This record gives sequence, structure tokens and C-alpha cells, in this order.
Amino acid sequence: MGLQILLHFSAGPQISKQILSCWRPVCLQVLQQGCLETGCLLALWPLKHQLWCFFKRTWYSNRRRNNMAFSELFSLLIPSVIKMDLDRRVFGQHLAIQIILRALSANMHSKRPRKPLVMSFHGWTGTGKSFVSNIIAENLYQLNIPRRRFVHHFSTVLHFPHLSHVHLYKDQLQNWIRGNVSACPRSLFIFSEMDQMPHGLIDSIVPFLGYHEEIDGVYYGKAIFIFLNNAGGDKITEIALDYWRRLKRREDIPVKELQSLLSEEIFRNRNSGFFHSQLIQKNLIDYFIPFLPLEYKHVRECVREELRMQGHPVDEDLIAEIALAMTDYPREERLYSSNGCKTVASRVTLSI
Repeated sequence: MGLQILLHFSAGPQISKQILSCWRPVCLQVLQQGCLETGCLLALWPLKHQLWCFFKRTWYSNRRRNNMAFSELFSLLIPSVIKMDLDRRVFGQHLAIQIILRALSANMHSKRPRKPLVMSFHGWTGTGKSFVSNIIAENLYQLNIPRRRFVHHFSTVLHFPHLSHVHLYKDQLQNWIRGNVSACPRSLFIFSEMDQMPHGLIDSIVPFLGYHEEIDGVYYGKAIFIFLNNAGGDKITEIALDYWRRLKRREDIPVKELQSLLSEEIFRNRNSGFFHSQLIQKNLIDYFIPFLPLEYKHVRECVREELRMQGHPVDEDLIAEIALAMTDYPREERLYSSNGCKTVASRVTLSI
């Protein structure tokens, strides 16, 4: 199925997956410093003829009329590239993918977003929260530039282990965010294990997430913040299971209702990292994104992909065996995998 480049030209052409596959590494190569703000048109010179003609039709010939810088064009292309990766590599998360793509597109289509993009991923372990955040990080920046310069991953257990040091952590976190957004406005901050975050610590970043033109000369509107949280996973599973028992499709679960329930759930949950948090009180989290529990058919796809990644031939019997062993919840129905696809790689390795 063809993908459309998300550009606002008068007659936006369709681009096939084959062309997009070629286009992606070229666009990534353009960013000599890795950050989206440093695009350089000269790096497009090695384009193949077909891709170069496409580029001239869509961007160069319309440059004056659209007054669009190349970095803006690249920003608009990113959601399409991310969509291709998510569709190919993530299983059973139609709700999450739908919201994430919409959120990224809205943020990147805006020349100067009014606030940073803030997303909170919720669901059981192994449902794809970390995996999806990594896919986003992989596609935001040039592949041959160390992403650590622009992607900042905070592990609660590793970076904030001592409750007695919360005040120190607050100062360090503020300084880190301020300094890195100054260097690259399109910085990505990922906070994992939010359900183990010391109470009140995350509120230290409230000033950076609001509707401000600038703070001390630093503009934060292009930054992206992602929180990864197991809290809310039981509520999501409860709703999904209820739909299944009523013979309703999980695709029909209303997103808005689920987001509202998640917001209330984690605000009241002492172990969510957002217990009575100002981020929720001040509506600074733009999207509460549910990651649904994975069913047998989704685990099968994970096993199939893992076999491919490890270079093994597809073995349908082995795929079924591993997937059946992993679908263990509830005890009677055995509909979901309580660990998602988290242990698929090790199970495949042991089974070969």
C-alpha cells in the first residue's frame, strides 16, 4: 500500500514504499550534525535520478511558492518513515500507533509548536512501550551520528535510585534538559520505569512543558518527552478483556474513553510516578497512550519476526509452540501473554 508524504503542496504526490525506502537514508545523511535543525541541501547530490526527479517536482519547483526550508520538509517526512517502521515491526498496538503518529505529525507540521510534545505510554511489560520509543528515536536523527547527543534516556532505577537525593536529582534534571534543548531544540527525553519514580521528582520539569514562548532565552516547543509506565496496564487489560468477553473487537475500544481512564488511574495511583502530579493537574501531558495486552496471534508475529532477525527459517510449528506457551492470562481463557513479547528472543534462542 502506497504511503503519502506528509507535505502541504497543492498536489502532493504519492510515494511508494520502495521510493520511501531509498529516500529515508538520503534524508538521514543530509543532517550533517544529526539534529533536525542543521539540514544541508548539498548532501542530496548523490540521489538516484528517479529520486532526484521526485525531489525536484515536490520541493525544489515549489520552494518559492511554499517558502519551505529543507529541514521543515524533512520534519514532515519523518512521521511517514516512522509509520512504515511501526507497521512492520510492532504488533497488536493499533490504538497506540494511531495516536503516536497523529501526535508526531501535529508537532512536526507546526513551524513553531506552542509547547513540547508530551506522551505517556502505559501498559503491561513487553507490550512495546520501550520498543516504540526506540523506533521513534531511530528515525528522528541521522543513523551514523551517536543518538546519545540528542536522545536522553532516564532510567529511574539507574539515575534516581535514592529517595533522600530527590532535591539533587531535581536540579540535575532541570540543568540537563535546559542545556540539551539549548544545543538541539528537537531533543528527545525518554523516562522509563515511571512507576518507580520518586514522588514529586517529575514535577521538577513542569516549567519546560508548558505554553511558553521561551524560558531564559531557550525555546522548548520542538522537544519531545516520552514517559514509559507499567501503571495503568491492569486497567487497560481489564477493559480489553471485557470487550473480548462481550464479543467486541479490541479495535472498537474508544481511545478517548481509555485516555481519560488512564489519566484518572495514574493520578490516584501512588506507584505511578504521577501521583497527584502537577503534570496532570495542569494538563501538560498531551497524550496518555494505551498499549493493549498481546494476544496469541500477536505473539506469533513477534516469534516470526525474531526468527527472521536471528536468520532462522520460518517454522510454523515452533512459532505456535512458543506463542501457546506464552499466552497465560487469564488462567481460564489463556488469551493474553502476561509478559507480552519480552521473552520471545530468549525463547527462540533456546528452541533452535
